[in-house]
Amino acid sequence: MNDSTPAAWWRHDPTLLRVVTDLLAFELAQARPGRPPLPPPWPRTCHFIHDLGVDSLELLGMGTALAEALHLRGGDVDARLLAHPVLEAWVAAARAGLETDGAQAVTFRTSGSAGTPKRCTHALATLWQETRVLAGLLPGRTRILSAVPSHHIYGFLFTALLPHALGIDEVVDLRAASPAACLGLLRPGDLVVAHPGWWEALARLQPAFAPDIAGVSSTAPCPDALAGDLAGAGLRLLQVYGSSETGGVGWREAGGAPFTLFPYWQGADGVPELERRLPDGAVARYPLQDRLEWMDDRRFLPAGRIDDAVQVGGSNVFPGYVADVLCMHPAVAEASVRLMRPDEGRRLKAFIVPRAGHGGDRAALGEALAAWAGERLATPERPAAWTFGERLPRQASGKPADWIIDAE
Repeated sequence: MNDSTPAAWWRHDPTLLRVVTDLLAFELAQARPGRPPLPPPWPRTCHFIHDLGVDSLELLGMGTALAEALHLRGGDVDARLLAHPVLEAWVAAARAGLETDGAQAVTFRTSGSAGTPKRCTHALATLWQETRVLAGLLPGRTRILSAVPSHHIYGFLFTALLPHALGIDEVVDLRAASPAACLGLLRPGDLVVAHPGWWEALARLQPAFAPDIAGVSSTAPCPDALAGDLAGAGLRLLQVYGSSETGGVGWREAGGAPFTLFPYWQGADGVPELERRLPDGAVARYPLQDRLEWMDDRRFLPAGRIDDAVQVGGSNVFPGYVADVLCMHPAVAEASVRLMRPDEGRRLKAFIVPRAGHGGDRAALGEALAAWAGERLATPERPAAWTFGERLPRQASGKPADWIIDAE
């Protein structure tokens, strides 16, 4: 395979099975808020109707999501997917469609925490352009262990494309294993693909890594102290900055250090955009989700979200949207939602002003609101701590203020 020719990733059966299963599990979870489906991996013989209780509308949504993500033609959905609702049949249909249609692009979806998920389509050639850079940053890897789903752009790059670039055949799924179990699996030459929440859980075990083990962290900022702890334990940790819209933008290996742009990116003259030199030589402009503080023309530090999103468990979450959902409850007059402070945790917290006559039993109200959120919000969006009071916390200036959990 020519280094500049994108890998035919779908011809590796375990990879295609993993991508298809992760995508379908995500789509089914979106259709069933508060009712998590069977987590991946699913058996190849999994019958969506008999084994998962999928109804006709859910089946149509799953088939449409698969066709959209892998750019399969409509005929494949109608003739090969909906008529044969078995995982193995859908994997075969996806493979046939990718071979026929050339697999020129992949569409990823953001978490959709502010409403409808955003669709982000990337040409396979640009994904492969990034993969080749990542392969150059991670030489000598012989196995990949992944704690992230493969249908998101981060997981797809590192568990579907990177193995082809590095000549790796084995990808181990860590999502059903504890960090302690992961430590028992590690061996020299491994690359562990995870998000900061997972790395934090692992760091609590005070690990001592064997030589030549590398890790990568993305989807959310990795705290500098956490990066330092992992480095002190012997892990080479590569942090990748990017988004579903842009793919990877830059990398660093030391906590607090500036990120270095991947070679095909450059800043766009002081505006919140980046310019990318595409594989065919053309130039495309991409809007940024974060403000960037530039050290020079190749190095930068993220300086906060432009759209006020926060990240929980690797997903973009919009606290304002969560507050709006909570205010729909008949017992809630006002709500404020924030990311917890570092000493409180890494989930959302909510401050609730009950309506008159509803604030007497606050424990019961907290349980009712947790159930309300569970039916309407994805797991990262659900507040993990509830505080109640007569008015929302505000600064002397009148602007919204933070609060200490359980303080009223």
